[in-house]
Amino acid sequence: MSLVDWQNNGWLRPHQSSSKEIDGLFSIIDRDLLDSTTVDLSNDWKFGIAYNAALKLCTVLLHASGYRPEKNLQHFRTIASLPLILGPTKSDDSIYLETCRVKRNTVEYDLAGVASESEATELLGFACELRTEVLIWLGNTYPSLVPYGLK
Repeated sequence: MSLVDWQNNGWLRPHQSSSKEIDGLFSIIDRDLLDSTTVDLSNDWKFGIAYNAALKLCTVLLHASGYRPEKNLQHFRTIASLPLILGPTKSDDSIYLETCRVKRNTVEYDLAGVASESEATELLGFACELRTEVLIWLGNTYPSLVPYGLK
């Protein structure tokens, strides 16, 4: 499937991104990457904040590509779009983030003490690597959308 197929299925709608929007998303991403290293936070919160950074990176990819998810299954669709945009080699990354999404929902809504320190650290490392990949992709595909301070 492609993003066009997803739009035809009603899962995505067209979206016109801007450098201001992408800059704003990167300000959230960078804040969350920094905040998730805060020593005084629980592992659950560190995990949730790192997840948010990774989700926002997927949002950058989707918005820059000209789409936004419909309200139903918004996080799921945003994460699942990763291999459609960056290529099939990112399928495992999408599966990993989907697993993280489910765990994040558990620690946010159902039960405390679920995320381990190693899981929070792993997700933070993943999000940092994904940030680099997204910036490279953005620079190669939509250079006018790369935030000024990150060029």
